[in-house]
Amino acid sequence: MNFAQIGLLVPTLLLPRAGVDLTRWAVVACDQFTSEPDYWARVQRLVGESASTLKLILPEAFLGTEDEARRIRDIQSAMRRYLAEGVLAQQPPGLVLVERETARGRKRKGLIAALDLEHYDFTPGAKTLIRPTEGTILERLPPRIRVREGAPLELPHVMVLIDDPERRVIEPLFAESLEKLYDFPLMLDSGRVRGWRVDRLESIRRVAAGLARLADPAAFGDRYGADGEPVLLYAMGDGNHSFATAKTIWENLKRAAPDPTAIMDHPARHALVELVNLHDEGLEFEAIHRVAFGVDVGHLLGALKEFCAARGSRLTVLERSSWAAARQSWREMQRSDRHVIAFVAGNRHGVLVIEQPRLTLPIATLQAFLDQYLPDRPGAWLDYIHGEDSLERLGARPDHIGFVLPALAKDDFFRTIIRDGALPRKTFSMGEADEKRFYLECRLIVP
Repeated sequence: MNFAQIGLLVPTLLLPRAGVDLTRWAVVACDQFTSEPDYWARVQRLVGESASTLKLILPEAFLGTEDEARRIRDIQSAMRRYLAEGVLAQQPPGLVLVERETARGRKRKGLIAALDLEHYDFTPGAKTLIRPTEGTILERLPPRIRVREGAPLELPHVMVLIDDPERRVIEPLFAESLEKLYDFPLMLDSGRVRGWRVDRLESIRRVAAGLARLADPAAFGDRYGADGEPVLLYAMGDGNHSFATAKTIWENLKRAAPDPTAIMDHPARHALVELVNLHDEGLEFEAIHRVAFGVDVGHLLGALKEFCAARGSRLTVLERSSWAAARQSWREMQRSDRHVIAFVAGNRHGVLVIEQPRLTLPIATLQAFLDQYLPDRPGAWLDYIHGEDSLERLGARPDHIGFVLPALAKDDFFRTIIRDGALPRKTFSMGEADEKRFYLECRLIVP
């Protein structure tokens, strides 16, 4: 069932057959724990010889290793073996309603569906129905392409956000009587996941009607003050580079196709995702802070003042006696019409106040400056930090400066993407690493 106007396809999914240990089957997204190979070693020990999505993915912790090519061959071989041996059972066409409970007690709702890659473009400035929310780093695509090219299956860890404050798309499904597909604990104390089949025509049509309401051009223009702007319905939350990989392969297939009409029915035209409502109580945006290493702090702040002035903004540096005092001022001075960023640099503490900013978010202004400033400073580099305690420790070291940034407000998210385009990389995080999506459902992407 294809709702082409809103880019939605009701997929035919594959799930593990009865008897497969789902706790060993489901593993976390491949782009998590990238600097912790010990985590993946623990997963390997737990999985052992059991059927598992671990054997169908390439954890990014192993990108660039000597055995990367062998791992990719083994992945595609395991996919074919699982299909041949009946490890995966085909389901009737339908969506899957998901409830994810994290180890921290939060519960996040989602809906597994397939989205049309014809409605997606990761080119900067593109205004498609499906849009990236952070800049796509092209250098990150080739290893993902090598995994997906020639693979018969896709497994989604992509989470796509919809802006549905009235909760009319996903949430009403929880009031329906649905067949439960799975309910099991996730490995390594990562919480629990439950899923229900959504295959009744009336339920699917209600979902599609809810999405169509969000995509109505007049309502879209009124809500965001964006009259005449192309509609943004789906915003990438997690997994943008995996979705961009699917898009790249789809475009390659079209270019190589002898019949440009027939290829449009190819299953690789669509990609599996989990739709999540931006307003879900279980979804939290967490700030990602910055630390610049190997810099002359005085020169950096002077250059930032010049950078702001050249763009019609004004920077004021307010020194404070302690980190606690800087944090207090940072909280008290927040306003929507200016950017306020706390900093720690050795024994200096303070607040940066940027009046009349050209961009919507503080991180956009700061990252634009750092991207211009740091490459010209030999030995200087930037790291992305979760948690203010870590940032304070790092920023207090000589020749370091740490910047504390506010968490991205949900209510500003879609409006910012519409106005400014894709956000700077590492602008926000949708929860901790073990709260990300675990691989579970599969779908054929070959005829």
